[in-house]
Amino acid sequence: MRARNKKWAAGELENNPRIIREPVSENGDIKKYFANNNPLHLEVGCGKGRFITETSLRNPQINYIALEREAVILAAAARKAQELAPDSQLYFLLADVDNLLDLFMPGDISRLYINFCDPWPRKKKWAKRRLTHDNYLAKYQELAIPEIHFKTDNQILFEASLESFSRMKWTLQNVSLNLHASNMPDNVMTEYEEKFSPHGPIYRLEALPPQSHF
Repeated sequence: MRARNKKWAAGELENNPRIIREPVSENGDIKKYFANNNPLHLEVGCGKGRFITETSLRNPQINYIALEREAVILAAAARKAQELAPDSQLYFLLADVDNLLDLFMPGDISRLYINFCDPWPRKKKWAKRRLTHDNYLAKYQELAIPEIHFKTDNQILFEASLESFSRMKWTLQNVSLNLHASNMPDNVMTEYEEKFSPHGPIYRLEALPPQSHF
């Protein structure tokens, strides 16, 4: 997701208390950003922030970080979160998912959300850019992330993801080929999901890495 530059974005990035401005892995202590020892859930590619903000409001016992690489989009998401959820345990980080191993320590993240990432569907060589490709799954395993929650409306991406999880020996649960017809409780929709779900099914799954079963 890309957005046009906004005059107010620079000030938001500079002053919004929900935006992390220093390395989160400094001293290996992610909990310094939170006044508790609650589990940490991370969303990669948070977009406008609706999902992560609403989820944080519903689960005050969980700490949240939303990662976004587009500065203007992150600024807008953090601004909205500060307005709607001023007391939630939610922070935003301007960074790229490719740098996860530099940003977090193994064991920091208790759950990873991947919602409607770029499907990269057209060229075979683009497959490695998908956030559920084997290379990314290896990074998630290196960070000892115990579970992934994944949603997409792209059938090609979903099928490719199933293959990747299988090759990497992850275990799948709560797989849905039509999420909104499944009556799954407590589904929090993203802005994208709300807009495009009338045009086709939403696919969803939860994945557990191999080591979680040893």
